[in-house]
Amino acid sequence: MPLAPATRAQLQIHTCVLLWGFTAILGKLITLAALPLVWWRMLLVVAALALVPRVWRGLRALPWRLVGAYAGVGVLVALHWLTFYGAIKLANASVAATCIALATAFTAVVEPVLARRRFSRRELALGLGVLPGVALVVGGVSVDMRVGIAVGALSALLVALFGSLNKRLVEHADPLTVTAVELGAGTLALTLLAPLMPLIFPAFAGALFALPDARDAVLIVVLSLACTLLPFALSLVALRHMTAFAAQLAVNLEPVYAIVLAILLLGEQHELSLQFYLGVAVILAAVLVHPLISRPRRLDAPELLATAEAKDVGR
Repeated sequence: MPLAPATRAQLQIHTCVLLWGFTAILGKLITLAALPLVWWRMLLVVAALALVPRVWRGLRALPWRLVGAYAGVGVLVALHWLTFYGAIKLANASVAATCIALATAFTAVVEPVLARRRFSRRELALGLGVLPGVALVVGGVSVDMRVGIAVGALSALLVALFGSLNKRLVEHADPLTVTAVELGAGTLALTLLAPLMPLIFPAFAGALFALPDARDAVLIVVLSLACTLLPFALSLVALRHMTAFAAQLAVNLEPVYAIVLAILLLGEQHELSLQFYLGVAVILAAVLVHPLISRPRRLDAPELLATAEAKDVGR
């Protein structure tokens, strides 16, 4: 008996969330430093999108003003990925995934400023609600992981910034074209940033043009295609048959998937204390209640799903 469209969409979106959860695991397994890891990931995704005729048609139709705007957002996307994988290298996958969950709280503060709308008291309460969880998380890790928490929080702030900007621009271009422009600009930005990285943040630096070894190469291809492009395409199909509430609730589960995978595949529970997991529970409770307190929103920003480890599909 064939599945109902809504049921099939639920299975599809949770498959996407599971694949996104693997991005943190792969980031830990790949031995490259954060900069070359992100550079190769973005380059491979852009190369794959360049093979799609629809992307070129959309690009020809874009005015230069919008190309510039999307390129600027793409630089923020690149910095988000750089700091996300930097947090994984400086701490671990569980810590990075937990920090990314803070993006929802940051968005509650950032989006009204960028979108020029009134602040929502309920969303501000959500932002304040994660603070006890953050305190527990910081106190629940070893001192040498706390730099990773700070970098992960910066990554979440960058998600809030580029996600809010993308929502202002979303209706003006094809999602695949937007993704190609943003990631192409991000790749170029990282290429220009590479010579300065040893001076700015040596922990992220690495040789861009040195080919990764066979193991890392396979994992980067999996990260780029199976955990970026595949769920992006699948999510576009699923979102046609889902409500905003159902979609947002599903994608907000991504940190849960990532932390469970980190426990099962990397054994990270041995590196973290009960206090850390209590803090995670507080943060995730606030994030998961967000769709309950927010007004219903249109699913008009699906391209955000291609460019972040934290996803916000509403507007």
